[in-house]
Amino acid sequence: MSEFQFTVDEVIQLERPVTFRMPFRYGVVTLTSAPEAYVAVRITTRDQKSHWGIAADLLAPKWFDKSPELTNQDNFEQLRRSIAIAASHYVDGRRYASAFGHHSAAETIHHEECAEQELPGLVAGFGLAQIDRAILDACCRAWGVSFAAAIARNLPGITSDTAHDLTGFDLPYFLASLRPADTMTVRHTVGLTDVIEAQGKAADGPNDGLPQTLRENCEAYGLRAFKLKLSGDAPADIDRLSRIAGVLDDLPGGYFCTLDGNEQFQTPDAFAAFWENAKAQPQLGRLTNAVRIVEQPIARANALSVPLGQVGADIPCEIDESDANMTAFFAAQALGYRGVSSKSCKGVYRSLLNRARVAKWNAEDPLGGFFLSAEDLSTQAGIALQQDVALANLIGCTHIERNGHQYGDGLAGAPQSWRSALLDQHGDLYRAGDGRVDLKIQQGQLSTRSINSSGYGTSLPLSLLLDAFETVQHVR
Repeated sequence: MSEFQFTVDEVIQLERPVTFRMPFRYGVVTLTSAPEAYVAVRITTRDQKSHWGIAADLLAPKWFDKSPELTNQDNFEQLRRSIAIAASHYVDGRRYASAFGHHSAAETIHHEECAEQELPGLVAGFGLAQIDRAILDACCRAWGVSFAAAIARNLPGITSDTAHDLTGFDLPYFLASLRPADTMTVRHTVGLTDVIEAQGKAADGPNDGLPQTLRENCEAYGLRAFKLKLSGDAPADIDRLSRIAGVLDDLPGGYFCTLDGNEQFQTPDAFAAFWENAKAQPQLGRLTNAVRIVEQPIARANALSVPLGQVGADIPCEIDESDANMTAFFAAQALGYRGVSSKSCKGVYRSLLNRARVAKWNAEDPLGGFFLSAEDLSTQAGIALQQDVALANLIGCTHIERNGHQYGDGLAGAPQSWRSALLDQHGDLYRAGDGRVDLKIQQGQLSTRSINSSGYGTSLPLSLLLDAFETVQHVR
């Protein structure tokens, strides 16, 4: 079965508009709306049977490329171009290969062509990630197995061809060792414009009966894990963290959190100065002790050229925006980083191979503490969320950032037939109310049972989607 080969014959790009219920400020942008891209791929096996698969992700601006001269629309168009370029490298009705074989054949040439068109590595990776996940979805449907079962048996034929530092590492044995769990802890994002307490509510905030403030979210969902965004403005960050601590320190049973630097510090010394300042604040004593990870504190222009030094020894740091290709984590590890984020928008194979690196490095150095964390880019309910959770769950992440559920508007605008089908098949993951379909978060946990039962996150018929949204491009 690992030699399951097929041609890639069609790629259809579709989109649906997504309007947020609350603004989400991260880094340099405050996001209120964005398109969600869908990619449907048709493969044909050697016995001439065709199978469709699908993937989805939000076209998030000012993350893949933060160039200030680019507008949000420019960023959207970059990501669309990446998908189109990737499609041109995959669609070839004469080339039979395994799922990973198609990926490894396309990866280098795709990144080279994107670079020629001045598309950064993260933008390039987005197109590959979309096509690869849709292909894997088609394969899971053809095989009649779940994503977890497919990876455990290495049905995609994953090798070290794109990560030569893993040459000699027993990938099939490692992949067979991965086991999904039934639940994951939700790590709640506190964005830079989020309201902490009720007195800070805006008069024009959403009136949908859902939680708005941090305290309301904690009470409604039983949250105990948090991701706190930093702005790089030390006095403002200290003040905001102090107000956040005023809520979190009241939670019964304790909590833990991660910090997201979002590239707001130019050097490790600049972040170290902020961190020492934060630890010196009496009101932040419990919060700073609860920090497990610092995500991408250093701007990507410097992150992979300057050693972390003492910062890396004091607190586990990971790369996120600097993870632009398969060599990034390998390079970051040499500079003192111990972790890398997993995001479906950066690639399913990248997460799996980086997880293999973690296993290899921790076996070689039991005190190394290398890790992957599951981060979010406003992943919306439905296909995108389910595939992202399935991936993070399989690679052993016990907690996952889910910010799309609080900023997004559920499945608003999606066809009723699709919403009903998702509720029927994934009633453990979603809940319905007032025409909405939202995540079902209970005692701070998500159920992953239904997304691990069949297909790549779902086995819903694609006809529910292909006729529902606007077609952007059709490659065949």
